[in-house]
Amino acid sequence: GPVAETFRVIQGAMTEEYVRSTQGVFQFELSGDGGGTWYIDLKTKGGSAGFGKPPVTADVVMSMSSADFVKMFTDELKPFMAFMSGNSSIIGDMMLTLSLEKIQ
Repeated sequence: GPVAETFRVIQGAMTEEYVRSTQGVFQFELSGDGGGTWYIDLKTKGGSAGFGKPPVTADVVMSMSSADFVKMFTDELKPFMAFMSGNSSIIGDMMLTLSLEKIQ
């Protein structure tokens, strides 16, 4: 589905340098189609992304619909706007979420 595809793209876009400069782990609690718990690890060697809980404790946990998540990474929705609209919640390091925009 679109969520899994988005995570495949993210995984492919990761570079050592990006992981080194970000040093953050993101957990996504997605509702709706293709939802569930997903993660982007930009801290552990080389980085990783996929379904399930991250291998280490997340710095940021975001809750949103899977549709909004896909929009966020196809650049139709800035992460910050998603939270301002009240359709998403974020727990943790807000500044780290801005670094997600670099991977889009």
